[in-house]
Amino acid sequence: MNWKAEKLRADELAEQLAGLGPIGVARFFSGASLRLDGVLFGFVHEGSLFLRVDDDNRTAFERAGMQPFSYPGRTRTVVVGGYYETPADVLEDVGTLRDWCRDAYRAAVHAGAGAGRAKRK
Repeated sequence: MNWKAEKLRADELAEQLAGLGPIGVARFFSGASLRLDGVLFGFVHEGSLFLRVDDDNRTAFERAGMQPFSYPGRTRTVVVGGYYETPADVLEDVGTLRDWCRDAYRAAVHAGAGAGRAKRK
């Protein structure tokens, strides 16, 4: 996807999440970030929403069969375990989506809003 498409998707999500507070959308590498109170809690990449996880909410993503964000590195796949793809059924229900994003925001605040450490596979 190109930047305009990524931003459009992120803007749509930000509208759905308005009940959490003002969601900021900005360029984030080849995608678009979602921030609440300046805290990065998720991003859109290739049309998918990835949310910040920690030990409290990671299990819900894993139970849904979701994987952490990854991208091809020069010599191997880089896995970013701090962000997981959001399940389709969560995206279809605004109330559930807000709950998951609220948990992602909490995880990001707890982690110091860091992007997480990438580990090589």
